[in-house]
Amino acid sequence: MQDYCERITVQDGPRLPLEGSIDLTYRCNNACRHCWVSLPADSPQEKKELTFDEITRIVNEARTMGCRKWAVSGGEPMLRPDFPAIFDYMTGKSVSYSLNTNGTLINPEVARLMKRKGIKMVALYGATAEVHDHITRTPGSFEATMQGFAYLKEAGAGFMVQIVPMKDNYHHLKSMIHLAESLSPLWRIGASWLHLSASGDAERNREIAWQRLDPRDVVDLDKPDLSPKSTEPCRHAKGDDRLFASCLAGRRGFHVDPYGQMSFCSFVKDAALRCDVRTGTFQEAWDMFFPSLAGQLRGGREYDENCGSCGLREDCLWCPVFGYLEHRRFSAKVEYLCSVAKESKKFKETWEKDHCRYYQIAGITIRVESELPIIRTTFGPRFKPFETIKSAEDVITLRHHFFLPELWGQDFGEEVYRKPPWAIYRKGNSWIYVGISPDPQDKDVDMVAVFNRDHSHGMIYHGERLKDLFKEGKLSALTLFPSDQILLARVLADRGGGYFHAAGAILDGRGLLFVGHSDAGKSTVAAMLKGKAEILCDDRIIVRERPEGMNTTSELVVS
Repeated sequence: MQDYCERITVQDGPRLPLEGSIDLTYRCNNACRHCWVSLPADSPQEKKELTFDEITRIVNEARTMGCRKWAVSGGEPMLRPDFPAIFDYMTGKSVSYSLNTNGTLINPEVARLMKRKGIKMVALYGATAEVHDHITRTPGSFEATMQGFAYLKEAGAGFMVQIVPMKDNYHHLKSMIHLAESLSPLWRIGASWLHLSASGDAERNREIAWQRLDPRDVVDLDKPDLSPKSTEPCRHAKGDDRLFASCLAGRRGFHVDPYGQMSFCSFVKDAALRCDVRTGTFQEAWDMFFPSLAGQLRGGREYDENCGSCGLREDCLWCPVFGYLEHRRFSAKVEYLCSVAKESKKFKETWEKDHCRYYQIAGITIRVESELPIIRTTFGPRFKPFETIKSAEDVITLRHHFFLPELWGQDFGEEVYRKPPWAIYRKGNSWIYVGISPDPQDKDVDMVAVFNRDHSHGMIYHGERLKDLFKEGKLSALTLFPSDQILLARVLADRGGGYFHAAGAILDGRGLLFVGHSDAGKSTVAAMLKGKAEILCDDRIIVRERPEGMNTTSELVVS
């Protein structure tokens, strides 16, 4: 086969500051029991905060170097009287943005401004005023938050409800989820575990530690991602005690605090790891200061004897910044996270057994994961011969979710195909498959699938109908598509393979393939060979080229 193009894999792209986060203030009108940074609303620190002109200068300098996305937070960012002007300017200079707020200060003007497309996350701490206001320690905060939601709805500004679980509201979790679903089609669980305070204040830390959930609940709320994936940028290389080297090498983001101190991570509070962009420039911080930090901080003996050599590293949420917040030492382990890691490992072992199966075809291993348990009868008996054990090579991962993401107003990218049952879109490095009805008037969707560039990883979302079918079992496709050929035809094209309308047999150790159109005699020839040869199939057969060429024991017979 003639090659007309050459594929080039880029391991490391340019080191660009693509995403920025900024805390406009650490002041807040709530005093939440779990909060790690907030100051009273009337704190004198207000005088030290960046001015509007300083913020716009930083935004402009970051944009010049590539920043196109901002995450805006606090404290409560809306405490600033110039918040509308800041928000308007930053989002006008961004392709996308996210905003974190407690929602109590949203008014009609702000709500109309928040119609601008982006992610707006509004915190919810309880399903009733009693629980919510107990967490915020601010009477009337629940009512004010509900009013904020109402203003957003009235303005037509979509938003996401962010449920923040902790010990004092965990008994309300189901009620909070129910309330969140009634407020918006979009909701999420916020941080499932709490780190200690930026200030290191002992009294505040005791309260935060008290609010931490049982490690088993943390894992239940934030289930580990078991899908094969590339190493995360912040994962530390074995044998390398430079605590921030890998994080900085893969960093594409940065953080600016309310006082103009910039670092590579919002959790970094050590002044030695932050650079003043009030007196210096953004470019100096990104191009010179950040790279200079890579080899500065070493874990030493404490890290080597604990986290650096721990067998639970792959299951653990530990990061040097959390060690610092917990013990004021970047190399220190966090005992609470050790307990979470043990529970995470248990979860993975159970999940692998009850929610995961492996199948192999044409040298490709298909890993099927499901939120619902996979039992013996989930997939039809014809899949049994293809079932295999875990493989580390050429794995395609399919993860089944039994809920549908919010589709209204979503930008799926460029439509490249539309013919029932699919509309297929390409957006960035993703392919999005949306199930559509043959009836143009029927707008209901019961399946959405999102694949990465080469279709080696897919997240498949199903509605209630398919959830019921999954439970019934005897499914005829691993993807739950009308046919797995929809996926396999695509991945085989990248692997020198494809489908043939053929009959196949093995005779005297040689592979025979009879290819032709319907009624060409393929099945007749296969029938004649019964008893003399092993009949493989008389319908569709996969032929795949190997590195050494076509399988030399196969013979292609075209009828």
